[in-house]
Amino acid sequence: MQELWELKNAYVKDIIERLPLPKPAYNTVSTIIRILEKKGFVGHHAHGKTHEYYPLVSKKTYRKTFFSNFFNDYFSNSYQSLTSFFAKEQNLSLKELEEMRNMIEEEIQKKNKP
Repeated sequence: MQELWELKNAYVKDIIERLPLPKPAYNTVSTIIRILEKKGFVGHHAHGKTHEYYPLVSKKTYRKTFFSNFFNDYFSNSYQSLTSFFAKEQNLSLKELEEMRNMIEEEIQKKNKP
């Protein structure tokens, strides 16, 4: 998806060219794109037997959908589990933890305003 957002329209070969080494197989990238298409994230224009793909959703919408599924699958919709994971398992610095706390406190203040 990252490459499609940047390129706007691309063939599988165009996407592969932009990927780091070792390059994945053509069939691998093609399969992933078709899966994304079935899920409604990608569309295509047919040019004979080849397809030119383009994103159907914005990066922001995709991120929100991806994170919702990730959050549900790996943290059982528990913000406490997610927070604990970042605080304990990711070895965040004191500065990073304080930044997280400040963001949370700002949101609490916004929600407390009538």
